[in-house]
Amino acid sequence: MIYLDYAANHPVDPAVLSRFCAVEMDYPGNPNSSHLAGQAARELLAETTEHIASLLGAKPTEVLYTSGATEANNLALKGIARANRHLGKHILSTQLEHASVGGSLTALQQQGYEIDLLDIRRDGTIDTDQLRELLRPDTILLAVTAVDSELGTIQPLEEIREILKDYPNCRLHVDATQAVGRIPITFQGFDTMSLAFHKIGGLNGSGLLLKRQQLVIEPLFHGGSSDSIYRSGTPTLALAAAADTALTLAIEYRDERTAVVRDMRTQLETVLSAFPKVRINSPVGGVPHILNLSIQGVKGTQFQKALSERGVCVSVKSACSSDGLPSKAVFAVSRERKNSLSSWRISLSWRTTQEDITGFLQAFDACYQELA
Repeated sequence: MIYLDYAANHPVDPAVLSRFCAVEMDYPGNPNSSHLAGQAARELLAETTEHIASLLGAKPTEVLYTSGATEANNLALKGIARANRHLGKHILSTQLEHASVGGSLTALQQQGYEIDLLDIRRDGTIDTDQLRELLRPDTILLAVTAVDSELGTIQPLEEIREILKDYPNCRLHVDATQAVGRIPITFQGFDTMSLAFHKIGGLNGSGLLLKRQQLVIEPLFHGGSSDSIYRSGTPTLALAAAADTALTLAIEYRDERTAVVRDMRTQLETVLSAFPKVRINSPVGGVPHILNLSIQGVKGTQFQKALSERGVCVSVKSACSSDGLPSKAVFAVSRERKNSLSSWRISLSWRTTQEDITGFLQAFDACYQELA
């Protein structure tokens, strides 16, 4: 099998799994308990949280552990909207967001919130001129992804922060799931930021929401002891420790791993661009680990299936999106429905080998000759 779907899920790093098992075995106490075992667990949780916060440019009190980015996005968007409904009910976002953001916005819209989606420029970035036009005194939230999961576009977060300075009631939520460990990013100038550790060699079921210390949000869950009033439930110490290890490794080796991935991406793009019916959808200057392309006249699901039959794993749209519909992200940049229906994504890792690349290109050529 040739696995090229790392943007959907990255296999756990052995060091992360080892850390999880060690903590799970060595720390039996509940961090909320007052006995010796509980105290030991609580101390390790505090140390772990402090280190995670330092890696992301946040304070320990700003770290909320979640089950993943889906929960973190739901908590941020619904929590901000409900806590600030007295200031307004206008929310801005984009067509590039993860399904958990889109689903949260739909739920809020059904509760009477007004949602506007920003246009996407041909380079994949949001239209910041339109952002200025749509912002209002009653705009309470802007939700934007740092890196689009389908195209790999890096959004101009610094420019967005500057624009929002004139709108003090508008909170900025950033989904950094595809950004952390891939590009330099810290919790500076944002109100909330979400991420999931299974994207960077961590464990599934483990995520994070960073929430600015003074920001009040309404929790999703109520009742039960926790280390935060904003997220009920017993803290899972072993998951937190594993997340710390995954984040540490991802940031420490980011530049080295990015260089490896960039070389493979360049090789792929060079070879694939030589096929007459191939169209590269990912923008210049995006993250190197995501490469989105289309084969003219061939549906993305059809090409994906053909590759899968040859042992190659790629994805059509985000793993959390509905099948059979055109990619919103690709349609936004190409303005062509057929092209968006033909699109699919390769996503790479530093674990990808040259043998994987060679095998993929052989399978691609066979599928192309058969289908195109």
